[in-house]
Amino acid sequence: MLSKSELQQIKLRFGIIGNTESLLRAIDVAVQVASTDLSVLIIGESGVGKESFPQIIHQYSRRKHGQYIAVNCGAIPEGTIDSELFGHEKGAFTGAIGERKGYFGEANGGTIFLDEVGELPFATQARLLRVLESGEFIKVGSSKVEKTDVRIVAATNVKLSEAISEGRFREDLYYRLSTIPIQLPPLRDRGEDVVLLFRKFASDFAEKYRMPAVQLTEEAKRMLITYPWPGNVRQLKNVTEQISIIETNRNITPEILKKYLPDNLIQRLPALIGGTKGAKGFENEREILYSVLFDMRKEVNDLKKMVNQLMTEHETQSVSQSPSTTSLIQSRTFTNTPAIIDPISHDHGATPKEKEDEDIQDTEPYVEETLSLDEVEKEMIRRALEKNHGKRKSAAKDLNISERTLYRKIKDYGLE
Repeated sequence: MLSKSELQQIKLRFGIIGNTESLLRAIDVAVQVASTDLSVLIIGESGVGKESFPQIIHQYSRRKHGQYIAVNCGAIPEGTIDSELFGHEKGAFTGAIGERKGYFGEANGGTIFLDEVGELPFATQARLLRVLESGEFIKVGSSKVEKTDVRIVAATNVKLSEAISEGRFREDLYYRLSTIPIQLPPLRDRGEDVVLLFRKFASDFAEKYRMPAVQLTEEAKRMLITYPWPGNVRQLKNVTEQISIIETNRNITPEILKKYLPDNLIQRLPALIGGTKGAKGFENEREILYSVLFDMRKEVNDLKKMVNQLMTEHETQSVSQSPSTTSLIQSRTFTNTPAIIDPISHDHGATPKEKEDEDIQDTEPYVEETLSLDEVEKEMIRRALEKNHGKRKSAAKDLNISERTLYRKIKDYGLE
């Protein structure tokens, strides 16, 4: 494990801001694996800053004096990506007026970073697998096998396991690429790092546009931390730049901050910020649902208690009451209770007193039910999985939780 001073130097060198344990762990793994030639797969949502880690791996490897090439696989048209990566011969296709070396030829002895590797066409994946296994490739329009010594670092923001099951990504290529996986945390899981990043971006934009840096109030900081940030660090940077340019008030309050965040996500913030005094705040959206469920359960239990009390009073007082009064209580009681009445008890040959006793005996006794948070959560997850036919990604979206959290809870509750 790297020391704090070593980690700080790396963060300063590569412009990484944050102290979250998972982020520091990712940096440590990148440095440790850099001295090898193993393939590395960097996994994380779009906008989390994956592009810094291939540079760390390259700069701390024996290849640091070689070529470093970053390729966005999702930005290259399918018809030309083979030519871009592996090169082509003159006349190989319409428009190939000359020979092209390709990225794998250019980066011989260095490192190639394949960003959005999950977007590669299936045929190109086969070519890439051959490079990983033997270091060989063939240019488009050529029959000559060429060699290259390249370290491959790949990154993706999609679940490659799902892409494999859907037939969009080769399983053998996945295992070759992910010899060492590095998982980067989304911004919503980085806590106070959000405030540090905002402060850094605000300082940078203040220098760029020659104006005082914007500052957050304490309430705005809390709002920043609780916001889900679907666009991660990239979205935070854009929001900070907009605020720095547009706002004349350099002290940013929650009211100002809300103007730069999508309304539908603000409404889903898990806590009330600057709300009315005494308002009840909830840790997250599920707590609101749990509260409603518990209130409903309490009302049902109260109703059952009331019915049970009426039944008890009726039983103790029935001897002294007239038939007309008894009938009135029976009608009121059994109209509002889920009691089960044996239809045989209403036989024409039975006396009113026998009917009354049978009705009371056949009524289900009141039992107060309890409902724990775990039971509610387990039931919600089970129903979400049934609704989406077992598709965990869709179920996690319906429950508004991450797939990683859903997988853990499925295992915890034995719903596998």
